[in-house]
Amino acid sequence: MNTKKKALITGANRGIGYAIAQGLLKADFQVIIGSRNLEKAKKAAEKLNSPLVNAVEIDIAEDKSIHKAFDDLNGEIDRLDILVNNAGIYPDNGFDILTIDRDLLIKTLNVNTFGAIKTTQIFLPLLEKTDKARVINYSSGYGQLAGLSADVPSYCLSKLTLNGATIMLADALASKNITVNAVDPGWVSSDMGGENAPKTVEQGADTAVWLATVERVKESGKLWRDRSEIAY
Repeated sequence: MNTKKKALITGANRGIGYAIAQGLLKADFQVIIGSRNLEKAKKAAEKLNSPLVNAVEIDIAEDKSIHKAFDDLNGEIDRLDILVNNAGIYPDNGFDILTIDRDLLIKTLNVNTFGAIKTTQIFLPLLEKTDKARVINYSSGYGQLAGLSADVPSYCLSKLTLNGATIMLADALASKNITVNAVDPGWVSSDMGGENAPKTVEQGADTAVWLATVERVKESGKLWRDRSEIAY
């Protein structure tokens, strides 16, 4: 039986998610690349060129897809040590809080917030099978109360709500020895952050890799940036 720790990262075919996969592979984890497009997940897995990497199709906007991903993995792995809810969208270009429509607000919350909640719920049976499992939610400075911007309406609200979900999930899972934390990666040069961002994807991945690999995580329900707790 494979005794290596196992990690699933959503949205891991590129950007920060791929960098997290690289970091956890270096830490000797079995890494599962999650993507809503299976071929892209497989290509990303092939680039990592390791027998410890495999791929799964998971569209976190659809419960059916999350359930299928669970079923696919449940036959391959005996437990899940780390779940990184990284997948997300940033669709606010051209809108502000006065012009954005309800459908776009719902779409963004459905992916960025409800997707992380449902993925955690559905993968809980595998998380429960290991000692001290960890859930890491990818948030943003735009989700902090002091960071809310009227010009980034749906993204800000989705990450603000994700922060709240992190607190509630941490409380609900404390009795199961499962920690839940959120990460603000900062402004990262990626498809989402743009080429002018000052941080590399590796820097954006660092805190999540640290939370996944540090020997003991006492804190749960917290927001982290650069390996330090910050205010919600």
